[in-house]
Amino acid sequence: MKKENYVIGVDYGTDSVRSIIANAANGQEVASAVFYYPRWKDGLYCDPAVNQFRQHPLDYLEGLEQTITRCLLQAGPSVTANIRAISVDTTGSTPVAVDETGTPLALLPRFEKNPNAMFVLWKDHTSVREAAEINAHAEKYDTNYLQYVGGIYSSEWFWAKLLHVLREDKEVRAACHSWVEHCDWIPFVLTGGKQASAMKRGVCSAGHKALWAAEFGGLPPNSFFAELDPLLNGFTNRLFTNTYTSDQAAGTLSKEWADKLGLSTDVVIGVGAFDAHMGAVGGQIEPYHLSKVMGTSTCDMLVAPLQEVEGKLVKGICGQVPGSVIPGMMGLEAGQSAFGDAYAWFKQVLAWPLQHVLGQSTIINTETAKAIIDETADKLIPELSKQAAQIPVDENSELAVDWFNGRRTPDANQELKGAITGLNLGSDAPRIFRAIVEATCFGAKAIVDRFNQEGVPVKGLIGLGGVAKKSPFIMQMMADVMNMPIRIHKSEQTCALGAAMFAATAAGIYNKVEDAMNAMGQGFDATYYPDKTRVALYQQRYKKYHQLGGNIERATKEKGSVSDKVLSN
Repeated sequence: MKKENYVIGVDYGTDSVRSIIANAANGQEVASAVFYYPRWKDGLYCDPAVNQFRQHPLDYLEGLEQTITRCLLQAGPSVTANIRAISVDTTGSTPVAVDETGTPLALLPRFEKNPNAMFVLWKDHTSVREAAEINAHAEKYDTNYLQYVGGIYSSEWFWAKLLHVLREDKEVRAACHSWVEHCDWIPFVLTGGKQASAMKRGVCSAGHKALWAAEFGGLPPNSFFAELDPLLNGFTNRLFTNTYTSDQAAGTLSKEWADKLGLSTDVVIGVGAFDAHMGAVGGQIEPYHLSKVMGTSTCDMLVAPLQEVEGKLVKGICGQVPGSVIPGMMGLEAGQSAFGDAYAWFKQVLAWPLQHVLGQSTIINTETAKAIIDETADKLIPELSKQAAQIPVDENSELAVDWFNGRRTPDANQELKGAITGLNLGSDAPRIFRAIVEATCFGAKAIVDRFNQEGVPVKGLIGLGGVAKKSPFIMQMMADVMNMPIRIHKSEQTCALGAAMFAATAAGIYNKVEDAMNAMGQGFDATYYPDKTRVALYQQRYKKYHQLGGNIERATKEKGSVSDKVLSN
């Protein structure tokens, strides 16, 4: 009887890590487990008021061990004996300061409670000033080092975060040997890495966030960073020159982790990448089809044959990197800083009375109150969606802009704020919710328009992630606003499944990731088509969205933004 091969895909999200075991022959999921980060759940080391979001490496390590162990227990000994490979995706840019051994500083006793020694989550915007300085500094050079990241460097990315942490914390600065992305660190851990200099860095994180490009011979020169700030002097020598695509192996499972997990040291560990990039593969991306991973934020991925986009540089996106999604093809990334987060914010606003009034009630006991609060909060978004879908809308209905956590693309600007206008005494919760949903769809359309304007046509839409699976209301509005059908992928875990596909390729089960994608892909289970009766109205409201957004941008500049102060110095 032919021996079956199994692979593990690990998907690190913002709130939790998910692992699956998949049959490498057909992608069938045979086990899955989720671990919610306990320190993150308690709000430790974060300060939303200043956009500081940090995660402790112990949350990641505990989640890695627990989810894989639970998956193996579910799957049983016969599957465990035939695990061939593990690959990992993570959020990004989510880097951390490490010592010479590649150990995050927060794992050392003297830094264990220091947020600056922890992973700086993708949505941390504490480095707005540093990003503005990088953008201004880059204009001084004949070589445009920002050309492959859309021409604008973001506070969500690698170098801005490093510079901010070095400036912010003298002790971390003294101990920081190198700066490492989460997606590169986990494979390093699993393979038993002992020296940061030996860590295999993925082209995905390096190209989209750290300014690595083959055309530059690697990273920009040390002089570029040292002239920006002497604190960065020498860092390029302690980082990396070579990068790797995710179809390659980072190594094999170390004895320490093999013993922890009950696996063989022959298990291959693949090179890591970002969640949206592997998720696009798990969702069976096609050339020129925008793969939208829709969760707390969105990451929009597009692939195109290298020869067809040669010489084209799309302005204002999150980068274009050969091999960052599918080796041998150009990977282009865009996205929105807040998508599901915008809905979650409104839910929290509505839940405030429950938590702070009912939660303090003396009429019912605490346990009963908590149960009522949790049950009611869980029903808010579904009920709001149901009611909002029934609201007749005209050109002057409530209108919103989706920059609740700044704007990622097109044209990164994390200083921008969200807005809701057109309110009146009849503006109830469903109408406001509807305006927020519409704004996120308009933000998505702005990304599609930018690709089209820059000569990279978007020929189709693929919806992935929790929002795509759970909200017909939002997906129907997305189709109406875009005036394009959107296909929803069947898999509940496209990112983890994409990681499993890369694991199968790294292990040599498939020659290329496209073969793994074709064999292991789960197909699509829904398509939303635009309602032609609404398209014209949305086109008019989309113009108003741009007008409102333009007013917000002008107001931000007039009040004296960080960027303007930097540029005027």
